Amino acid sequence: MTDDTPVSGNQRRKMRSASRLYAVQALFQMEAGQQTVDSVIREFEDHRFGAHYDEGDMQEGDVDLFESLMRDAVNWQASIDQMTDRALVAKWPIGRIDPTLRALFRAAGAEMTQSDTPPKVVIMEFVDIAKSFYPEGREPKFVNAVLDHMAREAKPEAF
Repeated sequence: MTDDTPVSGNQRRKMRSASRLYAVQALFQMEAGQQTVDSVIREFEDHRFGAHYDEGDMQEGDVDLFESLMRDAVNWQASIDQMTDRALVAKWPIGRIDPTLRALFRAAGAEMTQSDTPPKVVIMEFVDIAKSFYPEGREPKFVNAVLDHMAREAKPEAF
């Protein structure tokens, strides 16, 4: 998309949803590949946002949302991880959680604590992402429960 092309509300929602998915993928990639936040942001913006492949096209993303999710997830990782730990049962600290879910909780926690997005929107968006990674599993329900607990801690006034 060019900068002068008007974006419809529906298209903007799709771009924001894509940015959340890209943030989960990028945080996973950072952890797995020991990459810096700047290098991963650059790679995603240059090679994933709106990319065209034989298998299909990648959705254009909301660059501002993607960058803020990435930087906030990194800058606030310790407090987000602590909040996630409190939402998990005692036998399952965040270190034992699947790396994809860990990335998801960090991205969701960043948006939940550092933005004005309503917590229920954050929960819905990231549960949908969990469904895309785990279409047959129980993980989306687990994600919903953990994010609900995190949201009630982060923004109790929203409930």
